[in-house]
Amino acid sequence: MKHSRITSKGQTTVPKEVRQALGLKPGDLVHYIVLPSGDVRMIAKRPAKDLSGFLHDPKRPAVALDAIEAAIAAGPVVE
Repeated sequence: MKHSRITSKGQTTVPKEVRQALGLKPGDLVHYIVLPSGDVRMIAKRPAKDLSGFLHDPKRPAVALDAIEAAIAAGPVVE
């Protein structure tokens, strides 16, 4: 577990291993998410273009646009 101190101004230094794990560079933005449990997650902000291909699965066949529109029109599946 990595840790750092909070200064009187509320600042801290993100440990090197954490910066490397998140791919952070000077000037990058991070998001903090406070969970209901009180835990906090720090997430590196990424450009939307980094998501290109994120859901791509070469083993899954392409779905026709008509099938996508029909699924949207049908609404959620409740089991």
